[in-house]
Amino acid sequence: MSYEMIALFMFASMMLMLLTGQRVFGAIGAVASVAALLLWGTGGSDIPFSAAMKLMKWYPLLTLPMFIFMGYVLSESKIADDLYKMFHVWMGPVSGGLAIGTIGLMVLISAMNGLSVAGMAIGATIALPELLRRGYDKKMVTGVIQAGSSLGILVPPSVVLVLYAMISRQPVGQLWLAGVIPGLVMAAMFIAYIYIRCKLNPELGPALPKEERDVPMAEKLRLLRAGALPFVIFFAMMIPFVNGWTSLVESSAIGAMTAFIAAVLKGRMTRQVFETSVRQTLAISCMFMWIILAALGFGAVFDGLGAVRAISNLFTDQLGLDPWVILIMMQISFLIMGTFLDDTAMLVIVAPLYVPLVKVLGFDLIWYGVLYTITTQIAYMTPPFGYNLFLMRAMAPPEISLRDIYGSILPFVLVMVTALAVIMAFPEIALWLPKTVYGR
Repeated sequence: MSYEMIALFMFASMMLMLLTGQRVFGAIGAVASVAALLLWGTGGSDIPFSAAMKLMKWYPLLTLPMFIFMGYVLSESKIADDLYKMFHVWMGPVSGGLAIGTIGLMVLISAMNGLSVAGMAIGATIALPELLRRGYDKKMVTGVIQAGSSLGILVPPSVVLVLYAMISRQPVGQLWLAGVIPGLVMAAMFIAYIYIRCKLNPELGPALPKEERDVPMAEKLRLLRAGALPFVIFFAMMIPFVNGWTSLVESSAIGAMTAFIAAVLKGRMTRQVFETSVRQTLAISCMFMWIILAALGFGAVFDGLGAVRAISNLFTDQLGLDPWVILIMMQISFLIMGTFLDDTAMLVIVAPLYVPLVKVLGFDLIWYGVLYTITTQIAYMTPPFGYNLFLMRAMAPPEISLRDIYGSILPFVLVMVTALAVIMAFPEIALWLPKTVYGR
C-alpha cells in the first residue's frame, strides 16, 4: 500500500471513530498507536512514548494552567460585572452603545481568559438580559455576543494559539503578538458594523434614556477605575514579557498571581470561587494535555511515513495547483469541519498534515496560525452545527429561538470573512508586531 493510501486510511479511520462519539484524544491516539504497531511492529510503541516525553519536556506547557486559572479567577469573582457596568455608563448615550460596549467587554474578557466559552458565558448571563431589557433587537444582540466571544481564541493570551504553538513548534510569544492587531481590527470592524447599523435604524439599538445617563461624574470615575483592573492585570503580565524581563512561563505566573491578589483585595476570593477555579483549571488542562499527546503521536507517524511530502507533490507537481489555491482549500476544509468539531479537535486532526504542508509551500507558520484561528472563529458560528450556536441556545432566554440565533450571525460572519481575506492579502497585519518586537 502506498504512503498516500496509508495516510488516507488513517484519516478515514479517525473520522469514523469521531463520528461514533469517541473522545477526540482517544480516537486520534488509538489510530496513531495502531498504525505505528502495524507499520513498524513492536518498535512502533516507541512513538507514543517519545511523544509523551516530548510533551513533558516542553517547558512553556506550564503557561496553560496558569492562564486558565487566571481567567476563571477573574470570571468567577465577578470582576467582569464591573467591566460591563463601566461600559454601560460610558457608552449608553450612543445608539447601539451597549452593544458596542459588549464588544469591548468581550475583548477584555479575551485578554483575561483566552477561551471563547468564558466570553460566551459572561456575555449571555450579564450583557444579554440587559440588552434585551433596554429594547435592543434580539437577533442583533445575539449575534453581537456570539461574534464578540469568538475573539477569545485570537486575542492574547489565547489558549488556542498556545496549543497551535505546541503542535507547530512555533514560539508562543510571537503567535500572541501576531494575534493582537488582527484581533483588534476584527473588534473594530464589529463595532463599525454595529454603529452604522444602529445609526441607520436606531430601533435596533436605542440609546439609554436621559435619566439613566445622569450618573454623577464621581460614580463614573469609580466605575472606570473598577473596569480598568483587567487592564492592570494584563499589562502587569505582558509588559515584562515583551521587554524580555521575564520568560513566558514567569509572565503567566505573574498573571495568575495578580488576578488572585486582585480578587482577594476586592473581597471576592471565597472558598467557592477558589475551588471552582482550581477544578476547572485542572479539568481543562488535563483535557488539553491528552489531546496534545495524541496529536504529537499522530504527527510522528506521519513524519515517519513521509506523507506530507507525498501530498505536497500530489497537489503542486501532479495536479499543478498554486500554493495559494491549496491554502484556500485548507481554510475551506476548516470551515466545513467547524460545523461539527470544536477548535481543538480541528487543529489536532489536521495539524499533522497541514502545518508541515504550509511550511513546504513556503508560507509563514506564525501568519498561518492567525489564519487558522480566524477560520476557526468563523467555523464556530457557521450553521448547521456551529459550536457557538448551540452554546448560545443553551444560555439564551426562551424568547430567543434557534431560528433567531441562526439568523443573527450572518452579518458578523461576513465581517469575519472580510477580515480573513484582508489578513491573507496583507500578511504584515499579523507579522509586523512580532517582527518589531523579536526582530524576526
